[in-house]
Amino acid sequence: MNELLDLAGIFVFALSGALLAVRKRLDVVGMAVLAEMTALGGGILRDLILNVRPAAFESLGYVLVPLAATAIAFFWHPHVERLMPAVLVFDAAGLGLFSAVGAEKAMTAGLSPLHATLLGVTTAVGGGILRDILAGEIPRLLYDRQLYAVPALLGAAAMATLSELDLHGWPAVLASAVLAFCLRIAAMRFRLRAPLARGVAPPE
Repeated sequence: MNELLDLAGIFVFALSGALLAVRKRLDVVGMAVLAEMTALGGGILRDLILNVRPAAFESLGYVLVPLAATAIAFFWHPHVERLMPAVLVFDAAGLGLFSAVGAEKAMTAGLSPLHATLLGVTTAVGGGILRDILAGEIPRLLYDRQLYAVPALLGAAAMATLSELDLHGWPAVLASAVLAFCLRIAAMRFRLRAPLARGVAPPE
């Protein structure tokens, strides 16, 4: 069950990477690279920090699913772009799931709740940072005007707190993921924004 949820999140993240490659007019190789990095980058960073073999190198599905997302974007990107509101909902679900799973794995490895929270955020947004850098853009994490990192932070913190209270397993992961998901959806629905420094005008 956990692997199926992982693969679902990987697919959505990979789709976002492949679509950015289309907008940047990259070829199919560039699309595949951005898809793979977006989908797997955060998890690989997490596992390397935890000094374990990355899950992406233990299951063929972790590599094939981003390639499938690349193929879909390659042939049907205009149709996928029209479905972006739905894709963003699934992206929010992947964000919540990855932040919770990352924090849980960090707590299981013996990290403190604070460090587990940070690693949960890394799992959720690390792939997006790599995607933006490779695409020649300022990472969106650095101007979180649509509250992307904040929901991941709160979801990971909730998971670390539950784990510290000896509440483990999929119910705790699901609850933390749902919290991050709902916050991200609320941010999109009500256009919630992170504050700028005092006196700084918002970009047009």
